[in-house]
Amino acid sequence: MARSGRHLARRCAVQALYQWNVTGQSPSEIESSFIKNENLSGRHLDYFLALIKNIPLNIEVIDNLITPHLDRKLDKVDLIEHAILRVGTYELKFQPDVPARVVLDEAIDIAKVFASEHSYKYVNGVLDKIAREVRDHV
Repeated sequence: MARSGRHLARRCAVQALYQWNVTGQSPSEIESSFIKNENLSGRHLDYFLALIKNIPLNIEVIDNLITPHLDRKLDKVDLIEHAILRVGTYELKFQPDVPARVVLDEAIDIAKVFASEHSYKYVNGVLDKIAREVRDHV
């Protein structure tokens, strides 16, 4: 299946947010390496930049939406799962133009690539609950 540029933007945002969480580097320090290495351009570059700028700015709101739906403390969630959940939650809350099903499908696909074998099920379950909470129609 062909992947959209937005898929690449999301995938890069997950990696950049993971790096941000691990290293403490600012998103602006991280963004240039992704832009060069992943051939991001045009509106997909804009989407990537919006994600890595706006997720840290809204991190408290995002993490507060995630936390009630976890089966463990947030600091015990695998860091790559946490990054995927942050991107998905951001899109569900702040990007109403992106259908909830697209957000969940993209998160599942990214979890299958970067996270442990069954993480996609966990990510799907958490994001599905968040979608029901923040969206009128799921």
